[in-house]
Amino acid sequence: MVSNDPRSADIGVIGGTGFYSFLRDARMVRVETPFGSPSADLAVGEVAGRRIAFLPRHGARHEFAPHRVNYRANLWALRSVGVRQVLGPGAVGSLKPELRPGTFVVPDQVVDRTHGRAHTVYDQDGPPVHVAFAEPYCPRGRQAVLAAAEAGTDLVDGGTVVVVNGPRFSSRAESISHAAQGWSLVGMTAMPEASIARELALCYTAIAIVTDHDAGVDGGGGVSQAEVLEIFAGNIDRLKALLERVVARLPEPEPDHSAACPCRRALDGLELPFVLP
Repeated sequence: MVSNDPRSADIGVIGGTGFYSFLRDARMVRVETPFGSPSADLAVGEVAGRRIAFLPRHGARHEFAPHRVNYRANLWALRSVGVRQVLGPGAVGSLKPELRPGTFVVPDQVVDRTHGRAHTVYDQDGPPVHVAFAEPYCPRGRQAVLAAAEAGTDLVDGGTVVVVNGPRFSSRAESISHAAQGWSLVGMTAMPEASIARELALCYTAIAIVTDHDAGVDGGGGVSQAEVLEIFAGNIDRLKALLERVVARLPEPEPDHSAACPCRRALDGLELPFVLP
C-alpha cells in the first residue's frame, strides 16, 4: 500500500560522487537514526509517478570521504520513510581494458576489501543475525535497469566490483592483483552499503559509472580526483535519464509480509534484537 504521507517514498536513490540532486520541487525531510544522522536530509519527491527519496552519499557539499560515510544511518533513514527499493549509482575504476570511461555497468557480485567501517546494524547485545548475501544485488532491480537501457546505450550486464577503503586510489600492484582475480571494477562505497541494505531487508541495485582505467590496466598512468569528477560530471545527464526510466520499471510497493523478492524476505525466520522502522 502506498502511503499518503508527503514525507514518504518507496524508492530510494543514493547519489554518488558529483551527483547531489535529482528531484525537482522536492520536500526536504530530516531523519535521525539510532546510528546518528545520515549524510544529508532526504529530498522526497516524485518521478514517473513514483515517490522517490534522494540522498547524496557523500553529503550535500561532498564533505564525507568514502570511509567516513554513515552507511548505516543512510540506509536506516531511507527505510524509515518507507523505502524498500534502493538504487545506488556510483563512480568506479575499470579493471578491464574494454570497460572504458563512460560505460555503465550493472554489477552482480562484490568483494569487500574495506576495513574500519561499521559493517552491520546488528552489533549490540542480542541474538546474532546472519543474513544471506550470496547474491548481493536485487534481481528485480537489476532486471529493471537492464530493461531501461536504450538501444545503443553503453551498459554492461554483470561484473564483480572490489571495494577498497580509500580515500587514496590503488597502487599499480594492487590494481594488477585485482585484475588478475578476474574482477571488473574497483570502487570505494559499494560496501558496506549493499550488505547493510540486505540486513534491513531492502532491495539494493548498484549502477556503476566507469570514470577511469585503474592504475595497472592497459598500461594506464593512474587516475586523479579531477579526472574522476570530470568524467562523472559528463555523464550525469545520462545517469539521470537512465534512473528515470528505471524508476518507471521497478515493481510496485508490496507489504513486507508478502513481498515476492528474496531481498525483502532476507530476515524471515530470524530473531531480531529490535523492531525495524
